[in-house]
Amino acid sequence: MEEIIKYEVGEIIELKKIHPCGAKTWKVLRNGVDYRLECTGCGHIILIPRIKLMKMIKK
Repeated sequence: MEEIIKYEVGEIIELKKIHPCGAKTWKVLRNGVDYRLECTGCGHIILIPRIKLMKMIKK
């Protein structure tokens, strides 16, 4: 069974893939079934399902 990790609002996470602006870190704006993330480099906001996010997280 896959371990479920919950990130709190305001936490900074690092993804495996680099964003086109060059940043690897994202700030959690909302958590739950879907996560809303803001790029710490350019401020771009994305909405991503939790299952997909768990596969993309490095730290």
